[in-house]
Amino acid sequence: MKFSSLVNRVAGHGADAWRTHYAAVAARDRGEDVIVLSVGDPDLATPAPVVETAVERLRAGDSRYTPARGRLALREAIAAKHASRCGQAVDADHVIVLSGAQNALFVASLCLAGPGDEVLAFDPMYPTYPATIEVSGARMVRVRQPAARGFRPDLDALSAAITPRTRALFFASPGNPSGVILTAGELAGIGEIARRHDLWIVADEVYAGLAPDGRVPSLAASLPQQVVTIGSLSKTHSMPGWRAGWMVAPASMVQHAEDVAMSMLFGLPGFIQDAAVTALGIAPQSEQRVREYCASRARLMAQELQGIPGIRIHAPQAGMFMLVDVRDTGLSSDQFVTGLYRQQRISAMDGRAFGEETQGFVRLCFATDESLIIEACRRLRQFCASC
Repeated sequence: MKFSSLVNRVAGHGADAWRTHYAAVAARDRGEDVIVLSVGDPDLATPAPVVETAVERLRAGDSRYTPARGRLALREAIAAKHASRCGQAVDADHVIVLSGAQNALFVASLCLAGPGDEVLAFDPMYPTYPATIEVSGARMVRVRQPAARGFRPDLDALSAAITPRTRALFFASPGNPSGVILTAGELAGIGEIARRHDLWIVADEVYAGLAPDGRVPSLAASLPQQVVTIGSLSKTHSMPGWRAGWMVAPASMVQHAEDVAMSMLFGLPGFIQDAAVTALGIAPQSEQRVREYCASRARLMAQELQGIPGIRIHAPQAGMFMLVDVRDTGLSSDQFVTGLYRQQRISAMDGRAFGEETQGFVRLCFATDESLIIEACRRLRQFCASC
């Protein structure tokens, strides 16, 4: 029996990269001595007021269908949060609630491009981007952010990648896996290119609340008719399993996104939406908690990794991950990740999953217990000594 060509577009190394992670999680759940550093799932509880709201609403019977676009109270809260962070004054008509940032990226891709089109994305990128972008039938074009430049964008390379078929640019700031925050100057250059070529910009800002002061430079206010901003509570509020995300975009784009969501999701559960309103109401405290948690652990991991032979660290500006250059060990990043799990029972992400620019790197998550970071770095030191 045959399958659609779609199954090939959504497969590939981005999906393969998670196999060691899932094996490690299964081993840990069996009680084995495994340290999982391959995913950004911090060991912080969801804030108690958020949980209490969800429980209260469930007990009150809030389990019916909800509007596909999301409840008005939540969309208004998201609009207010977006305005305070980006400086773009929007109302609820510019917001749609979706099942996490991943769902929002997927919907944006389907709305902005199709067969014969091209979509640009900075390399390195989150592993789901290729499948998410190409699911529409468009072709993803990688724009290098070289390791030698600290994984910062090359605007000349961006300009050179544009063709008459180019429709959009996708990027994350802070980046995953790099933790790089695009500067106002870099964004101004990107914005000028987008204006000149009538490009959509899809700005993935799920880690913005973890940046210094809880904000990053944005193009949303200066290019309101071309920028789609993706947000989520997963990282900033330690709510990854709640799948509470959104898109802020021109009202016409939100209408098209709602049409897609009607056939894909048909509304996020009401008790989760009301809990999300509570979460946004305590955002400053929640974001500061996660921000300080991650910053202290980033410093600890950097300190513990110092002096390990064969590796060099790329310290992030924000986020939950440390990129480690392992090329001097003589191993490929795949060999390093496979050997580290086999010999030391630590799961990490192979840099190849993020793009061509991070081959020879591995990504380690530091959003975990401090004792696990120390033990993981001890084991990593042992592994590198044996290379």
